[in-house]
Order: sequence, then structure tokens, then C-alpha cells
Amino acid sequence: MSESLTAFELLLQIDQRCRLLAADLPSQPTRQDSWSGIGFRLGEHWYVAPMGEVGEVLHEPRLTQVPGVKPWVKGVANLRGRLLPIMDLGAFFGHDLSAVRKQRRVLVVEHQEVFAGLMVDEVFGLQHFARDSLEPALTDESHGPMSAFVEGSFQQAQRWQVFSPFALVRSQGFMNIAV
Repeated sequence: MSESLTAFELLLQIDQRCRLLAADLPSQPTRQDSWSGIGFRLGEHWYVAPMGEVGEVLHEPRLTQVPGVKPWVKGVANLRGRLLPIMDLGAFFGHDLSAVRKQRRVLVVEHQEVFAGLMVDEVFGLQHFARDSLEPALTDESHGPMSAFVEGSFQQAQRWQVFSPFALVRSQGFMNIAV
């Protein structure tokens, strides 16, 4: 006669058989160190801002104009009870803003004491690049006034220039908005 097993012993036997017959997990491919940022367009140029430097992306909000400021300061908007100054990034660098209002977006930047919105022509969402494919910034002045804020570039379908909003809001020219 066979000996009867307790419920616990039966579960132990089932567990042992399952472990013997189980297949190994598929090997995980080695993950490449990646760099992520928010892709956007100003005119014909494509940029990407580091993830940690953009708090959020908004549709173009309703603005209240502010008198006595430079023309690239579009006005202020109410963002959940906080006043958000909106700056036309293209106009700050001497370019025209896109006429297509539907595509315009505002990149919200909060760094140290500065809380500002940077209006851009279009946003392309999160972009990912291999960190080792970052090319250093060109030292020539091919980007004009933006070159001081471009920290390098990635090549992926087109050239994405790494633009630092934190470097922009630390600059004296950006902070000087009075006419």
C-alpha cells in the first residue's frame, strides 16, 4: 500500500517537479545608456531640451499683455494660481514665430527663482538617444545667438541640437525684459 501524503508534502512535490521542468527566462539584452529630452522646433531647426529642465508642456494659454516689456515677452498666464510669464523663444533669438497657432506649445521652466514659459513652434514629445552618440557643440557661431545655449547635438533622422533652458534663464539677456 502506498503511504498517503499530507497536503503540504503534496505541494512540495508539485513545486519540485515544476522547478525541474521550468524553462529558463529569456536572456535580457544589455540595455544601452540612453539620454532623454523633450523635442521641439523653432523655425527650421530641431532642438531637444534635457528632461530635468522642462517641468511640463502646455498648449498656448490665454495671455494678459504686460506694458513696458520687450516684444518677445508675450504676457503672463495663470497656471494653477501661479503667474507664468510667457516668452516667445523664437523672437528672443530674432526669428519669427510659426503662424500655425494649433502647433505652438509652451515649455515650462522652473530653475532657482525663475518660473517661465518658453513658447516654441511645435513640440515632438519625448526623444531618446544613445548617450555615447552626443556630439560636442560646435564652437563656430553657426547657430547665432542660440549657440551659447546649445550643448551638443544628436543625429537621428535629423540633427537634434541639445538646448539648455536652464542656461537660458540664467543669462542676463533673458532676465532683462524691460524696455
